[in-house]
Amino acid sequence: MPRFRRTALAAALTIATAALSTTVALSAPASAALPTAAVALGDSFISGEGAGAYTPVVDVNGATQGFPGWSAANNNAYFCHRSANASLQQADLPGIQARYNLACSGGQPYDIAAASVTRPKGRTVASQIDQLRAVAQTNDIDLVLIGLGSNNSSFTFGSVAEKCANRFIADAWTGWWEFWAYLNGPVPQEPCSDADLATAAQLNAATAETTTAVRQLLTTLDQIDADGQHRVVFQDYTNPLPFDLNATYHEEDSRDDTRDKFRDLGAERYAAGCPIHRASLAPGHRFSQGLGTLVKSTRDTLAAEFPSADLVYLNVQQAFNGARLCEQTGSPAGTLATPIRLQDGATGTFVTSLAGKDKIAIQRIANTCVSYFQTCQESWHPNAAGHQVLGQCLAGAATTSARAVACIRAGNGTISVS
Repeated sequence: MPRFRRTALAAALTIATAALSTTVALSAPASAALPTAAVALGDSFISGEGAGAYTPVVDVNGATQGFPGWSAANNNAYFCHRSANASLQQADLPGIQARYNLACSGGQPYDIAAASVTRPKGRTVASQIDQLRAVAQTNDIDLVLIGLGSNNSSFTFGSVAEKCANRFIADAWTGWWEFWAYLNGPVPQEPCSDADLATAAQLNAATAETTTAVRQLLTTLDQIDADGQHRVVFQDYTNPLPFDLNATYHEEDSRDDTRDKFRDLGAERYAAGCPIHRASLAPGHRFSQGLGTLVKSTRDTLAAEFPSADLVYLNVQQAFNGARLCEQTGSPAGTLATPIRLQDGATGTFVTSLAGKDKIAIQRIANTCVSYFQTCQESWHPNAAGHQVLGQCLAGAATTSARAVACIRAGNGTISVS
């Protein structure tokens, strides 16, 4: 467990050592201890995607990138979306003096050791290890939060979410006999299956890819950490959608989502933040559980390779219980995740209702997300309240003596970590 505060014994030894050093060499200057730091690495669920209050990001060329405009290239470093409301910033971490969010929305295992800009659809930031090295020059790293695995060379969370939501929207607004020319061609209209999200082979490949990246990270930490004492928390992923939608969202105008064309229901679910077939929900949760297995497997493999390392697995799959999108009436109010929100062109104005829109308008709005992904990339991520909950999860994982803990939200909204 990282020592966020020096023990009395350590302090006494430090004083005694300092006194001895003064006696032996009065001219030797005293060296100040580096400030303790917590660092976040990984992808969007760590960077704070969906939580707003995004801060400027230094790109690979050393230039600080503020908001570049909605029509800018999505590879701009700013769209890493490092939020002042991210869980790292909201967690109660006694003894930590500085916090550094180095995670990047869309981050992949590749980005740990290599500059993200050098891979397809990467952002123009340096490798996260290089950014970590810079932090270690002026800080004693005591805590590292890492969230990695939902994006990799086999699949990405964004593509999975886009696929399932687009299928629902296409099914709601068009008949099976109609041709609907999306930018990337016609969109299937059936619910997502397990194979549509990630196959067993893809999850295995993603696990190996993630393990390799984190192995490089742990090796680097051992080289650069001032006192060699640091805890690494491996956080997995929480699903923004429930196991089933609240009955309020099951049908509209006597139509459910198992028949062809159900525009009123489509508009209702979009407004509530959950444009999804009910039949897609179970595969989605199995996908989330698969990501949890990926993260835990990575932690366990590396714990065997680094027996002296302080590695903790943080399971957050139940952290949003009772407060997922469309789990209760009135969604998205009171939920812990951001609803799917699109723009009609890169305007900066989110479309909150699709009621009364024809299929041509729906096509245009959906295509905006394809052309300017930054206009919709917050969708289905934890919001600021969600990151506050994840901050409580992190605080528990930072001080536990266990090697694996689960963060669970009870029916009354209280959060426990055990």
